Amino acid sequence: MNENVVDILIYLYENYMDGDPNNTSDQAVIHEELLQAGFPEQEIDKAFQWMDELALRQSMDNQQGQTEHAMRIYTEQEQRRLDVDCRGLLLFLEQNSILNEQSRELVIDRSLALDTPQFGVEELKWIILMVLMSQPGQESAFAQMEDLVYNDIPVYLH
Repeated sequence: MNENVVDILIYLYENYMDGDPNNTSDQAVIHEELLQAGFPEQEIDKAFQWMDELALRQSMDNQQGQTEHAMRIYTEQEQRRLDVDCRGLLLFLEQNSILNEQSRELVIDRSLALDTPQFGVEELKWIILMVLMSQPGQESAFAQMEDLVYNDIPVYLH
């Protein structure tokens, strides 16, 4: 069910957010196009809500300060939803300055907002991409993450 939300987010990214200024940004038109593409209306609404909440959280996080060099301890719920590979990816991206503390927390928040019991690294990569795209000043990190997503580059070794 919620896998469709990730599919919708991917569709929206690839068709409307990839830098083509000629694409329409009218939500009603996009909603209709998603319906015609076969996505369920309930899942479309969840995807739009997910993106609205990302924008809201982004603006709230910009007003708060960052904690430098803090260690992230995952709650039991986060550990259940974000498996070892997902947490390893987040750590790797943070250690390589693709994610900072603020973007990591946004990724975790948006991952948990998908309301799915657990998902994999591939879905998490798309969430990270969407979060980085929404953050001003993260163009380099976004470009690096986009390479990881589209070129299927292994991001870390076990």
